[in-house]
Amino acid sequence: MSRDNQPIFDAIVRIDKLPAGGRSVAVDANEDERKAIAEAMNILSVERFVGNLTVVPFRGGLRATGHIDAEVTQASVVSFEPVPETISEEVDRVFMPASKAAFDATPGSETFVDLEDDDFPDHIDGPEVDLSALLLETLALALDPYPRKPGETLDSLGVSVTDKEEGPFAKLARLKAGDKEQG
Repeated sequence: MSRDNQPIFDAIVRIDKLPAGGRSVAVDANEDERKAIAEAMNILSVERFVGNLTVVPFRGGLRATGHIDAEVTQASVVSFEPVPETISEEVDRVFMPASKAAFDATPGSETFVDLEDDDFPDHIDGPEVDLSALLLETLALALDPYPRKPGETLDSLGVSVTDKEEGPFAKLARLKAGDKEQG
């Protein structure tokens, strides 16, 4: 089953049909969707994925605020054993239509981009926004990049992390160095 451009779950909002008071978008991923999320995130499993967003019109675009909660399992970077993780993240994102002026810039003109602005909006093309991508992106950014069990280190597994090299070639090099000192 290929999901090339299809969202894993339905969270599409049309800007032109969004009520002035906004609307709620709730996602509670079923088993197949959780498997697809785990595959997309390259993790062992997703036991729970719940997202609740409030979407309101905002200056010709929309603003999505809410929360995601997830229970996931990743492989430890030390022992490859399963490591459970609980994720609880706030979501606050603004989506604005791309301005026509941005596409009609004359050659040699300058464009100012404020990199210090925390609320830089995402640009959207067309009348709808797929909020499933926002929810999955929030999950991906919240995942521990180096999961491991508490107290788990290379030393606890008996792996030496000293500067001294180990293995047959390192021992051979030490033997060769010893021959030079004696000769």
